[in-house]
Amino acid sequence: MTKMTTKGQVTIPKRVRDRLGLKPGCNIDFDVEGERILLMPATKLTPKQSRFAKLRGSRKTGMTTEQWMTLLRGDER
Repeated sequence: MTKMTTKGQVTIPKRVRDRLGLKPGCNIDFDVEGERILLMPATKLTPKQSRFAKLRGSRKTGMTTEQWMTLLRGDER
């Protein structure tokens, strides 16, 4: 049995964490079915995390903006 803190936090028993493969920092989904609460590892992307989220950032190519524009336009000035 686990007690809930005043902040609404609970400790997931180790046997449950092991069974679900939960590690620190894992996202967890909850679902309510009647009087039962289902707990599962989150597999869906959150609204903040689109399928493109892992591609965001910058890539250093060593090319200047003018070189990129020439390459993209296909013209040699």
